[in-house]
Amino acid sequence: MLRGALPLSESPTFSSAAAPRERPSLELRTRNHLLLRVGSPVPQGFAHRALLYSRAALPQASLLRPHIPPQVCGYSERAAIPRDRRDTPARGRGAAASLPGTAPRARLALLERLPLTPRHSGSCSPGPASPRGWLPSTNCTTQKALRRRRPGSGSSTDSSYPGMAAGVPPDALGRRVSCGTDYGTVRYVGSVSRTAGIWLGVEWDDPQRGKHDGSYEGTQYFKCRHPKGGSFIRPNKANFGVDFLTAVKDRYGLNDKQDVQYGTENTVVFGTKTVEFVGMDSVAEQQRQLNKLVDISVRECAVSHAGREEEISRTCANMRHINLSKNLISSWETVVAIASRVQNLETLNVSENKMRFPSTSTFISSGFSNLKILALNQTGITWTEVLLCAQGWPVLEELYLSSNNITVLERPDTVLQTLKLLDLSDNQLLDGNQLHLIAQLPRLEQLILRNTGISSIHFPDAGFGCKTKMFPSLKRLAINDNKISQWSSINELDKLPSLRALQCNNNPFTDTEKNPETLIQLIIAKISQLEVLNNCEILPAERRGAELDYRKIFGKDWLEAGGHWNPEKNKPSEEFLAAHPRYPALCLKYGAPEEGELKGQQPLTLKNQLLTLTIKCPEKPEQKPVEKKLPESMTIQKVKGLLYRLLKIPGSELKLSYESSKLEGKEVELDNDLKPLQFYSIESGDCVLVRW
Repeated sequence: MLRGALPLSESPTFSSAAAPRERPSLELRTRNHLLLRVGSPVPQGFAHRALLYSRAALPQASLLRPHIPPQVCGYSERAAIPRDRRDTPARGRGAAASLPGTAPRARLALLERLPLTPRHSGSCSPGPASPRGWLPSTNCTTQKALRRRRPGSGSSTDSSYPGMAAGVPPDALGRRVSCGTDYGTVRYVGSVSRTAGIWLGVEWDDPQRGKHDGSYEGTQYFKCRHPKGGSFIRPNKANFGVDFLTAVKDRYGLNDKQDVQYGTENTVVFGTKTVEFVGMDSVAEQQRQLNKLVDISVRECAVSHAGREEEISRTCANMRHINLSKNLISSWETVVAIASRVQNLETLNVSENKMRFPSTSTFISSGFSNLKILALNQTGITWTEVLLCAQGWPVLEELYLSSNNITVLERPDTVLQTLKLLDLSDNQLLDGNQLHLIAQLPRLEQLILRNTGISSIHFPDAGFGCKTKMFPSLKRLAINDNKISQWSSINELDKLPSLRALQCNNNPFTDTEKNPETLIQLIIAKISQLEVLNNCEILPAERRGAELDYRKIFGKDWLEAGGHWNPEKNKPSEEFLAAHPRYPALCLKYGAPEEGELKGQQPLTLKNQLLTLTIKCPEKPEQKPVEKKLPESMTIQKVKGLLYRLLKIPGSELKLSYESSKLEGKEVELDNDLKPLQFYSIESGDCVLVRW
């Protein structure tokens, strides 16, 4: 954000008191400051110019588009739009007057030919009596006149729309357009049977917006992926967009100079009104100098083409981060044309633009020589096209490819070698073996595979207890919301040499354990180097408890599978090692489980849940050891309270730890007052050490 600009939390809002209509009051405020107030009668168009100027001085305001209540200024923001630019006719005779480029008599003739059934504004299926496909509201007199006219009578539609065909861009076919809040791609330009004039056949991004598959009265004019994804609209309903610099200037208020005149000091003149604007000088001046802007966001600004590239080079020299998401960009060439003129571009977001990408390696640009972060979510790109374009991304570090219907991967032998983060979420990969094709990326540290449909993970180059050569630098992996049902895939993750963080919730294998704490312990015990699980840090005591419990729970299976305390006789079966590949390592770390630990579980009576513990004070040798029986569900906080009464020492000053009777010389700190004794795997015969 530029110096002098207000943070987003202080974006301006409009407010008004309950004032008489003849003397409305308009205020432009931030959280702590009143920027401007007009208490006299508001002149025609003033509120609209005030809104425009607020966008000029504060670009953040353009993201919020605050509403001006009609009772404040006597008309809505829509009323400030020139009548000949509206997309929806007004009521009565004004509807005919709002049609652009027609004489009053011709407009009336056109109005009289409109159908009686109202339809959705901006989209219709053309019919012989509905060239526009929309019926404006009319008074009763006009409706009676319409009933007396025959459908289709009067002059032709082309005469009522002079220059419409000329207004369609010559490259309209395949272009991206918007109609209100809906986005689509032009698949057809031309006439439609039994109707007059030019129609655009549009395939909408949202199939619910369409009406058919591109056919009308038995004729297929264009094809859609969805049977109800297309419709016909008139060209004047379609927004073909603007060039990049026009969108930037409009977003940051650089096109409103004709509406604002600078007064003296901190005043601004709107028409005949002079108002005071706090901090106007520094904010407005900085926002009007494009060459000083570093971060640019023109999201949803209808950018469709680059425009004059030499002007981009001259005015955007310092831009480093550009957000071009959700615009009307139809081709990757447009993105290249913009980026090639921004010398120091580091971050580029062109998500939510349905684009055509090059199919050969002949179209390689050097405009991305400094690009480090690129977002191509929901652009329709394939992995093959990614590899072709990646030849122009020599230093790219982060690549986001979410929701692109990527199903097949290929080996990136000579490209993406600097990549550190790859997001493939919401792409339905054919199987987990597709991951082997990108496993040799040398610097890849983070891989996001959320909702990719994978059901298994396997690294065939490494055996039980060994590390794989695949994904040598991978530290963070997200496989949540997938179809992984077997614990063997979690076992395989222990083969990754650098894995430190894992997200794996919402997979079928998590339903095998009803207790969430047990589920977490199993994952921790199976992946030795894991430090963060589902965004929660794994503490050393938690890892120790999980591994000891794992060693005890599956000890009986280990013995039955051929395990033994004598190393010479310890030969567990391949089936056991496949299910528990870390078990031998846990036996080496904590020792093989003893026979007493592996006895069948006794009924959960209070007697069976009591732990016989010896309490010692190592720093107070005069204090004799005390033996106590404590429930294993007793929290550390309650243990401290018991020791306070026993030793007459404030519980807040006590520091507890314990020594296992089976692991001499190893001391574990009891550092969480809210955890029970069983959390730390304390057993009967262990010794609790008390210090203060």
